[in-house]
Amino acid sequence: TQSNCIVTSKYNILTFLPVNLFEQFQEVANTYFLFLLILQLIPQISSLSWFTTIVPLALVLSITAVKDATDDYFRHKSDNQVNNRQSQVLIRGSLQNEKWMNVKVGDVIKLENNQFVAADLLLLSSTEPHGLCYIETAELDGETNMKVRQSVSVTAELGDPNNLASFDGEVVCEPPNNKLDRFCGTLYWREKKYPLTNQNMLLRGCVLRNTEACYGLVIFAGPDTKLMQNSGRTKFKRTSIDQYHLREVGSLFQSYLPWDPPVDNFMFSAFLSFWSYIIILNTVVPISLYVSVEVIRLGHSYFINWDRQMFCSRCNTAAESRTTTLNEELGQVEYIFSDKTGTLTQNIMTFNKCSINGQTYGEVDPLGKQRKRLDFTPFNPLANPDFCFYDEKLLESVKVGDLHTHEFFRLLSLCHTVMSEEKSEGELVYKAQSPDEGALVTAARNFGFVFRSRTPGTITTIEMGRTVTYSLLAILDFNNIRKRMSVIVRSPEGRICLYCKGADTVLLERLHPCNQELMSITSDHLNEYGADGLRTLALAYRELSEDEWEAWSESHRCADKATDCREDRLAAAYDKIEQDMKLLGATAIEDKLQEGVPETIALLSLANIKIWVLTGDKQETAVNIGYSCKMLTDDMTEVFIIGGHTVQSVRQELRSAIVCRHQRDCTSGRGSKQLHCSSFPPSASGDMDSISGEFALIISGHSLAHALEADMEAEFVSTACACKAVICCRVTPLQKAQVVELIKKHKKAVTLAIGDGANDVSMIKSAHIGVGISGQEGIQAVLASDYSFAQFRFLQRLLLVHGRWSYLRMCRFLCYFFYKNFAFTMVHFWFGFFCGFSAQTVYDQYFITLYNIVYTSLPVLAMGVFDQDVPDHRSLEYPKLYEPGQLNLLFNKKEFFICITQGIYTSVVLFFVPYAVLSDATQSNGVPLADYQTFTVTTATALVIVVSVQIALDTGFWTVFNHMFVWGSVGSYFTIMFALHSQTLFRIFPNQFRFIGSAQNTLLQPVVWLTIALATAICVVPVLAFRFLKLDLKPQLSDTVRHTQLARQKRRKPAGRSMGRLGARGGSRRSGYAFSHQEGFGELITSGKNMRLSSLALANFASKHSSSWIETLRRKKNNHTPPSTSGECSPAPSNMSGMGPALSNSSSVLGGSQETPIEEETDTAVVLSSLSHPAASEPAEPRAPAQVAPADSSTSAAARTDSPGGWTRSLETVQVSCFFS
Repeated sequence: TQSNCIVTSKYNILTFLPVNLFEQFQEVANTYFLFLLILQLIPQISSLSWFTTIVPLALVLSITAVKDATDDYFRHKSDNQVNNRQSQVLIRGSLQNEKWMNVKVGDVIKLENNQFVAADLLLLSSTEPHGLCYIETAELDGETNMKVRQSVSVTAELGDPNNLASFDGEVVCEPPNNKLDRFCGTLYWREKKYPLTNQNMLLRGCVLRNTEACYGLVIFAGPDTKLMQNSGRTKFKRTSIDQYHLREVGSLFQSYLPWDPPVDNFMFSAFLSFWSYIIILNTVVPISLYVSVEVIRLGHSYFINWDRQMFCSRCNTAAESRTTTLNEELGQVEYIFSDKTGTLTQNIMTFNKCSINGQTYGEVDPLGKQRKRLDFTPFNPLANPDFCFYDEKLLESVKVGDLHTHEFFRLLSLCHTVMSEEKSEGELVYKAQSPDEGALVTAARNFGFVFRSRTPGTITTIEMGRTVTYSLLAILDFNNIRKRMSVIVRSPEGRICLYCKGADTVLLERLHPCNQELMSITSDHLNEYGADGLRTLALAYRELSEDEWEAWSESHRCADKATDCREDRLAAAYDKIEQDMKLLGATAIEDKLQEGVPETIALLSLANIKIWVLTGDKQETAVNIGYSCKMLTDDMTEVFIIGGHTVQSVRQELRSAIVCRHQRDCTSGRGSKQLHCSSFPPSASGDMDSISGEFALIISGHSLAHALEADMEAEFVSTACACKAVICCRVTPLQKAQVVELIKKHKKAVTLAIGDGANDVSMIKSAHIGVGISGQEGIQAVLASDYSFAQFRFLQRLLLVHGRWSYLRMCRFLCYFFYKNFAFTMVHFWFGFFCGFSAQTVYDQYFITLYNIVYTSLPVLAMGVFDQDVPDHRSLEYPKLYEPGQLNLLFNKKEFFICITQGIYTSVVLFFVPYAVLSDATQSNGVPLADYQTFTVTTATALVIVVSVQIALDTGFWTVFNHMFVWGSVGSYFTIMFALHSQTLFRIFPNQFRFIGSAQNTLLQPVVWLTIALATAICVVPVLAFRFLKLDLKPQLSDTVRHTQLARQKRRKPAGRSMGRLGARGGSRRSGYAFSHQEGFGELITSGKNMRLSSLALANFASKHSSSWIETLRRKKNNHTPPSTSGECSPAPSNMSGMGPALSNSSSVLGGSQETPIEEETDTAVVLSSLSHPAASEPAEPRAPAQVAPADSSTSAAARTDSPGGWTRSLETVQVSCFFS
């Protein structure tokens, strides 16, 4: 029988050491250095001591082992926490507490309110009527709205443990799978069989809500549960830079090994020489490289952890780097895959605006003044104190008795499926199946129309202080096809009325012709609300005569009792009565975005990062959020919707999208139009990246299942990747991971996945980089992630600042590291031609040992940890600076070859210049200088000075540590060298330190210093000349930004900025409808099955949801930027980061225009017109205008000015820091 124990850890006490060492020696580098260590233990081969390799190797293995042990400790801790949770299991007729790990298939478990479901259960019975229970599935699909489950009718009455103990049914079902939305099985009991569906199942990870208790039979346990089936395996992630330098070093390493063709008598000698030179030349890739890389990555991780600008004070959560191996990969991201609920949004619905009889309410003060929040308590003692509204006109309209306003809120208080319970006098608790309905009913409650209670046949409200009970005649239920719901009620006066709310696209078609003028005005309001990203519903009503009601009631009864095509007949009956209605108005609900989401998405888009939203939500909700966060705009050429249910229909829709893109490319018309293709000519997918215009793709989960099939995935990737925005709706956790894997497979691009719930874990594990949001859906996403923080907006700083800097630093570190080691090692190669390839070394073994550990380690570490080309706020203002990482321009075959060539050139100079000079030089007393020790000291000294000067030129940002390490390393070299040639060490170790005074004697000779100076000049001057020419002929964007930075510091002039509101859309008409409601609640209400609710359950519901209504409305910015023209590469608006003003607004970067150019920048206009790489000369892809809201007025003055700190520190090396990094 399958156990319910979950194991995600890798080691235990006994297996840790062997398994971890086995894993570490699977790394080629570790195996290579172990092999070198073995060779160095053979005296006939090695001319170096074994300690030069074993010490750094042991250090690397120990550090890695400690890190792996720490990570696995937290996995054990998490596993133990989950496995040791308590469950009540029915054992021999009584309930006993058992740990989750001991639960087995076939056990009967009792769940109580707010408990997590321990395994996949078949619901047997519940304390609610008719075996109903309510669950929250946020851990599975990210949705926090309530879902209903119902037991099989035959087991619904087995609520007593004694009855359940006698239950001996047998369940036959499908094998374990990852499909969250389906279950197929059969219950055999008492010689009868009963079909089982997903509506009878409680899945592991769900939480029981608003239900006192229920009992379930364990069907799947442990790894067989659907939650675990959707959890991808933990993968070892390696950066592309790691893979590249290991591959290149391995392929190039043997190219310089001396291997003379063996002659018969010298075979063994040649064999020994070969291995001897492997040992000598291994310093090209010393083990200190891997130690240094880990130290640099650790430093970058601490910078992320310490970044106060990524700290969320509201939830007291700092950013956390949970890995140290992926920092530079953050600077190369091309695709971001994001969850919606809890990641982009707060999942908090607020009643924001409304339109009643042509009058709109809830608008922000045109002058931008903060309005006072309305106090409803004096007017309505039953008002919800957490409800926020600011427009006094609406409250006054209610107070004066406006008939249309009263009818509007009467509709909201009656047309819904909300359940209510009064815990105490005046303390109402609403249980809404969707947060939308909760917001609407709460709004009606505060404006004097309080929904009080319901029975299967009545609805009781309090209207302006008067209790009114309506007879509930019918509920015309909601579904995704109808996109509306209606109720038919009879008032105490006998008035029969149909109230309807739904999508404006379907409801406005059913209005009476007399509503044309009002419909036009309301449509304008709906368009405005939709442009603001609000979720809209249209409201209408119709009065019915008694005869009309009787006739329709009979047809409805017949349709309801039909045995065939029941759903179609009911839909036809509903459609018949929902005609000739009168328009009341519209509502606008805000699904509140997290702070800074639109700005972050806009900024990342300017950095050429494509963002895909993968959500379990319905299409309308996802599309609305897409418009809210400005992923979708009305300026887009086309929004393609793929919704086919068959392989053929999905293929046709994808091909039609390709055809439409080509056709749109030939026309100049633009506008947001949602395409539902009915006839699709066949077309092959071509290269779509060259097509102009901005497109978006929206695809549903059932269509995505077909699109991910092997024969169609290439077409899907081609179409989707050519779109600016992609939204996948109703996707399962596994489909999220499959989409990520698809992009990794076809595009070979670095991917990042970000989410906040357990349903995002598979996606986070599949992507190159996983980011967890520490939100309201648990910590599963954070535990599976590589990085975590509290707000989506911190992603811009993680990528554009920390990621870009990490990539830049690592590339500069690697280039310099290979340069200095080739310069160091290749001297041995040239010396081999003069020593008969005897494996004699140029330097003594102490210099060889200390070169990478002491003399050159700290300066390159300081550069790798602290270096930066531009300050952080400039990185955010110029998102185009991010592109070199995506194109891998800073460390590739070309750059690797350049640094190796420079290193080989330096080694040639360092060997042959001293050799040529010293071969004929003499001391002042006539003694020749052409001895081995003089040559060794001269070459070693020249090497240390040359590589120190080179790193001084390469360093772009000087700190105290850089100065201390660079000049301190040179000083340490001379100190150690003089000590090694001193009499003191000779007296103590006469056999080890034989060359007394060699260093002092050599460095007292003027010709030696002239030789060192000549070698340094020959090595450095060509590099200076090359970099000056490169800066003059082909400057990078970072060079231009630095030049502008210095110009601004010299000549500061305040320049006013007037940035427009983000993404104001107009012109085209689209529905803002989004309603996260489910079909079936109307039937439950009218049947009376869900009328009894426990006080405890609703109290818990209230404590969970009532505190979540926030106190402020979204601030609206009404400033607009006047259009003009500008140059090419200029900064993105700095208000996105909250750091400082933009330098300019560019048509190619922002898609907008430059308002007022800065005077200092006029002399660099030509430079600004080019990007930081040769590809910049190609025509830029047209972008739609994207205006960005101005920075918060609370931003400090200091934050709006350029911080000169880092640049002031580098003024003493202005030439170096500006032109040679």
